Amino acid sequence: MSDRKHGEQWRAYMQLVNLDFKADLTLISRAHQQMQTKKTIVAAASASVGLGINKGISKILKYSTENTNPVIFAGKALEGAKTFTY
Repeated sequence: MSDRKHGEQWRAYMQLVNLDFKADLTLISRAHQQMQTKKTIVAAASASVGLGINKGISKILKYSTENTNPVIFAGKALEGAKTFTY
């Protein structure tokens, strides 16, 4: 077995732009407004191909932030999550 690390090595200048999952989508953002924008873009792109986002199970996980503003989706604040496991 290789001693190589698996996954991505993150640096401040790196940007993750594409995650391919079967049913789940993870959006990673550095700022609240960036998350709002990404969520809006994903919802519009999904709708354009006949897909929907399940608002009932969509959650937001904030890490190392003082911003307590909610992320709004379809007029409703997304529920917060304390942990995330994929």
